[in-house]
Amino acid sequence: MGILWLNEIGKDDIPLAGGKGANLGELLNNEIPVPNGFVVDSRTFFEFMEVTGLRYQVGDMLRGLNVEDTDELNRVSSRIREAIESAEIPEEVQKEIINAYRKLCDEEGEEVFVAVRSSATAEDLPDASFAGQQETYLNVKGEKEVVEKVRKCWSSLYTPRAIYYRVQHGFRHEDVSIAVVVQKMVNSEKSGVMFTSHPVTGEKLCIIEAAFGLGEAIVSGAVSPDTYVYDRVAKKLVEVNIGEKKIMITKNEKGETVTVDLPPEKAKERVLSDGEIEELVKFAELIENHYSSPQDVEWSIERGKVYILQSRPITTIKERKVEGEKLKEGQKVLLKGLGASPGIGSGKVKVIFNEKEINKVEEGDVLVTTMTTPDMVPAMKRASAIVTDEGGMTCHAAIVSRELGVPAVVGTKEATRILKDGMQITVDGEKGIIYEGIVEIEREEKREEVFAKSKIITATEVKVNISIPDGAKRAYETGADGVGLFRIEHMVLGLPKHPMKYIRDGEIEEYIQKLYEGMKVVVDTFYPKPVWIRTLDAPTDEFRAMEGGENEPIEANPMLGFRGIRRDLIEDIHFRAEIRAIKRLVDEGYTNIGIMLPMVTNVEEVRKARRIIEEEGLPITKIEFGIMVETPASALIIEDLVKEGIDFISFGTNDLTQYTIAVDRNNENVAFLYDETHPAVMRLIEHVIKVCRENGVKTSICGQAGSYPHVVEKLVKLGIDSVSANPDAVETVREIIARTEKRILLDRMRED
Repeated sequence: MGILWLNEIGKDDIPLAGGKGANLGELLNNEIPVPNGFVVDSRTFFEFMEVTGLRYQVGDMLRGLNVEDTDELNRVSSRIREAIESAEIPEEVQKEIINAYRKLCDEEGEEVFVAVRSSATAEDLPDASFAGQQETYLNVKGEKEVVEKVRKCWSSLYTPRAIYYRVQHGFRHEDVSIAVVVQKMVNSEKSGVMFTSHPVTGEKLCIIEAAFGLGEAIVSGAVSPDTYVYDRVAKKLVEVNIGEKKIMITKNEKGETVTVDLPPEKAKERVLSDGEIEELVKFAELIENHYSSPQDVEWSIERGKVYILQSRPITTIKERKVEGEKLKEGQKVLLKGLGASPGIGSGKVKVIFNEKEINKVEEGDVLVTTMTTPDMVPAMKRASAIVTDEGGMTCHAAIVSRELGVPAVVGTKEATRILKDGMQITVDGEKGIIYEGIVEIEREEKREEVFAKSKIITATEVKVNISIPDGAKRAYETGADGVGLFRIEHMVLGLPKHPMKYIRDGEIEEYIQKLYEGMKVVVDTFYPKPVWIRTLDAPTDEFRAMEGGENEPIEANPMLGFRGIRRDLIEDIHFRAEIRAIKRLVDEGYTNIGIMLPMVTNVEEVRKARRIIEEEGLPITKIEFGIMVETPASALIIEDLVKEGIDFISFGTNDLTQYTIAVDRNNENVAFLYDETHPAVMRLIEHVIKVCRENGVKTSICGQAGSYPHVVEKLVKLGIDSVSANPDAVETVREIIARTEKRILLDRMRED
């Protein structure tokens, strides 16, 4: 069955319903006012791609794509989307969608307008924090239109920004799927976004942004919304800023989504009453308490009734310190706006008006635009600061700037008119001020903790996963206790040619140097905190697209094939190259390195790897030596493995799950069965932790399950030593661990 009703699903159904669908179901089942609807599940998308033959066509088009080449990225995206949107949806699938839509209409007694929203199974996860990777269609009416918009949502899995995002965040294109939410349309008179707590400091300040009509006007940055700040501790409204809302997005008499100009008096009118604000705050607290973490909530009001349209975790709350850094006074102020992302950035102005101009923005420039779009993200990453004409705290520029740690000021109204290319300016992203020239920064010795959230001390360490060296600085800024997983395959796959081609071409020293340079960035950034480097673990199909990869074996299931330590022990010259790169770091005095072997299934693999390490002159005593537990074999023989002198193990739950319950997560026919919290998987984990604790071997987890609150709670209770999460989940995981540890302590006190 390819249709799931929202009242049938919850937060554990992400593999089938996607993040958006699962969250909506979770909210609805907890008596939050969510408009009714259904989900066309991820299995249906897989079936469509398989039946039409598009699965392999799309894979071929994406193979070897350079996502930094904007023109090539746009060209490939366009070809894929055109192929999907021109393919025929199987008749049985169309019938299921139409029947579900008819059932929704029957509830109202007439054909209803619906919103058709993409709900991806990877980008919508808590660790995938750039919202809006796929598309939404509003005010859709009629059976054929609904089916067509579902197909368009499927194709939006391959927008340029979605493809770019997956590559940058280490997602394999084959691993992601998409569900589609079809939901009754709220004819919004007022709408907006609210942060249940402050999105930067985490203080209990509910920040609500509001505009007339549909909320797309706010998120897109088309208007400068009203902003209301409600102190949840003092229980009162503490700040009201009325924005100029020049336009409204709404539904016309024909049912079309249109943008209309508002008269000046309406544009400056206050959107929300005090009563409406208090009603929204009530739901904000209910939702935050349910998820045990601050949330970013989309809401709407129709005929006085509040509806909740979406909720996702806030991933930008970090420790904020005043380190005596401030701008010298007396500088000329050019513009003021809303401080949307804290920090100070200076540089040359580059004014752009659309994504076609992003190549104008070079490293260290200040990006100035009317409003950023998802396609501008590559330029935003290069910018020292960002300034926009429009927008509020929840617009695209604000959200992404906070994610990237780039200072930003939004809602200046006239930045693109006043600021000219080549001007030197300084942007204060906290105060919302743009100064003329490069303003000197005064540094004081004073160090004040303004927000000590990430100073939470837990007995269980919280580490971070890293895929590319470029992400080391941002990962370090999470305050993580070290790196629990440094996947070097992403770095290797980005090299000009296949690793073995370097070796065959007599360029092994050049290859070692590249490994050394990439590893050093991470090891040095985190020193003296530990960095566990996982040796190469890429399946053969990922190597095939590289220069020199044409001889890679064709495997029916590469995930079960020639990869991990089994490959390194056969191509031991390559394994030796990895060890030599690590040895250079150890010889330079880095004492914070661990070597982690992937895909271990027997004791002899560990023994041989250890022998090679020692043969290369790297004393085991100078590093930590460990293994991934990602096969049932390694879990079941853990008693024998610890006798080989390993210092630590780390659970790779993604692979451990698929190998334990015989589910190929890349196989659309069974992907819905994939469950990292399956009792069999959890029992293996429990067994390994018990044995390791008895033998003084450290335990950690670096798989996706390590970011699930209910799994983290269980792992802490079992006595795991550390949890390694993706950067955006570090703070949330730390809070969950702290609460769990306190609960354990209280329970013990009661027992005593």
